[in-house]
Amino acid sequence: MVSYQELLRQRLQLEADIAAARAAERRAVIAQIRRLMCEYRLTTRDVLPARASRRARPQQGPELYQDPVSGALWSGRGRPPRWLQGKERDLYRVSGGSGETVSE
Repeated sequence: MVSYQELLRQRLQLEADIAAARAAERRAVIAQIRRLMCEYRLTTRDVLPARASRRARPQQGPELYQDPVSGALWSGRGRPPRWLQGKERDLYRVSGGSGETVSE
Protein backbone atom coordinates (compact mmCIF):
# COMPACT_ATOMS: atom_id res chain seq x y z
CA MET A 1 0.00 0.00 0.00
CA VAL A 2 1.25 3.48 -0.87
CA SER A 3 1.88 5.82 2.05
CA TYR A 4 -0.07 8.99 2.67
CA GLN A 5 3.01 11.16 2.07
CA GLU A 6 3.67 9.45 -1.27
CA LEU A 7 0.06 10.04 -2.36
CA LEU A 8 0.37 13.73 -1.46
CA ARG A 9 3.57 13.98 -3.49
CA GLN A 10 1.87 12.30 -6.45
CA ARG A 11 -1.08 14.65 -6.16
CA LEU A 12 1.21 17.69 -6.25
CA GLN A 13 2.97 16.31 -9.32
CA LEU A 14 -0.36 15.58 -11.03
CA GLU A 15 -1.66 19.08 -10.28
CA ALA A 16 1.50 20.58 -11.78
CA ASP A 17 1.19 18.36 -14.87
CA ILE A 18 -2.48 19.30 -15.25
CA ALA A 19 -1.71 23.02 -15.03
CA ALA A 20 1.06 22.73 -17.63
CA ALA A 21 -1.12 20.72 -20.03
CA ARG A 22 -4.00 23.15 -19.62
CA ALA A 23 -1.76 26.15 -20.32
CA ALA A 24 -0.33 24.53 -23.46
CA GLU A 25 -3.74 23.53 -24.81
CA ARG A 26 -5.17 26.93 -23.93
CA ARG A 27 -2.48 28.70 -25.97
CA ALA A 28 -3.22 26.44 -28.95
CA VAL A 29 -6.98 26.98 -28.71
CA ILE A 30 -6.59 30.77 -28.42
CA ALA A 31 -4.37 30.79 -31.51
CA GLN A 32 -6.95 28.72 -33.41
CA ILE A 33 -9.80 31.01 -32.35
CA ARG A 34 -7.84 34.10 -33.43
CA ARG A 35 -7.04 32.51 -36.79
CA LEU A 36 -10.70 31.65 -37.40
CA MET A 37 -11.86 35.10 -36.33
CA CYS A 38 -9.45 36.70 -38.81
CA GLU A 39 -10.38 34.26 -41.56
CA TYR A 40 -14.11 34.90 -41.18
CA ARG A 41 -13.72 38.56 -40.13
CA LEU A 42 -15.51 38.03 -36.85
CA THR A 43 -15.47 40.41 -33.91
CA THR A 44 -16.06 39.67 -30.27
CA ARG A 45 -19.56 41.12 -30.74
CA ASP A 46 -20.27 38.39 -33.29
CA VAL A 47 -18.99 35.64 -31.03
CA LEU A 48 -20.02 36.66 -27.52
CA PRO A 49 -23.62 37.06 -26.38
CA ALA A 50 -24.88 40.57 -25.80
CA ARG A 51 -24.51 41.70 -22.23
CA ALA A 52 -27.74 41.97 -20.36
CA SER A 53 -28.61 45.57 -19.76
CA ARG A 54 -28.77 46.68 -16.19
CA ARG A 55 -32.23 46.92 -14.79
CA ALA A 56 -33.29 50.49 -14.42
CA ARG A 57 -34.06 51.49 -10.90
CA PRO A 58 -37.70 52.20 -10.37
CA GLN A 59 -38.18 55.93 -10.47
CA GLN A 60 -39.55 57.53 -7.39
CA GLY A 61 -42.72 59.49 -7.81
CA PRO A 62 -42.79 63.25 -7.41
CA GLU A 63 -42.70 64.83 -3.98
CA LEU A 64 -46.16 64.76 -2.51
CA TYR A 65 -45.89 67.00 0.54
CA GLN A 66 -44.22 70.40 1.09
CA ASP A 67 -43.51 72.38 4.25
CA PRO A 68 -44.80 75.93 3.61
CA VAL A 69 -42.29 77.43 6.06
CA SER A 70 -39.02 75.86 4.90
CA GLY A 71 -40.06 74.57 1.48
CA ALA A 72 -38.83 71.08 2.42
CA LEU A 73 -40.34 68.27 0.38
CA TRP A 74 -41.36 64.76 1.43
CA SER A 75 -42.22 61.99 -1.01
CA GLY A 76 -44.70 60.27 1.25
CA ARG A 77 -42.42 57.27 1.66
CA GLY A 78 -40.63 56.36 4.84
CA ARG A 79 -40.97 58.05 8.19
CA PRO A 80 -42.83 61.37 8.08
CA PRO A 81 -40.71 64.47 8.77
CA ARG A 82 -41.08 66.39 12.01
CA TRP A 83 -42.84 69.31 10.37
CA LEU A 84 -45.64 66.96 9.31
CA GLN A 85 -46.04 64.87 12.47
CA GLY A 86 -49.42 65.22 14.12
CA LYS A 87 -50.81 67.38 11.30
CA GLU A 88 -53.30 66.72 8.53
CA ARG A 89 -51.24 65.53 5.55
CA ASP A 90 -53.72 66.67 2.93
CA LEU A 91 -53.08 70.31 3.87
CA TYR A 92 -49.44 69.94 2.78
CA ARG A 93 -50.05 67.86 -0.33
CA VAL A 94 -48.68 69.25 -3.60
CA SER A 95 -49.60 68.20 -7.13
CA GLY A 96 -46.90 66.50 -9.17
CA GLY A 97 -44.04 68.07 -7.29
CA SER A 98 -44.72 71.53 -8.76
CA GLY A 99 -45.21 73.15 -5.38
CA GLU A 100 -48.87 74.01 -5.92
CA THR A 101 -51.16 72.76 -3.20
CA VAL A 102 -54.03 70.53 -4.20
CA SER A 103 -56.57 71.50 -1.57
CA GLU A 104 -56.67 74.94 -0.04
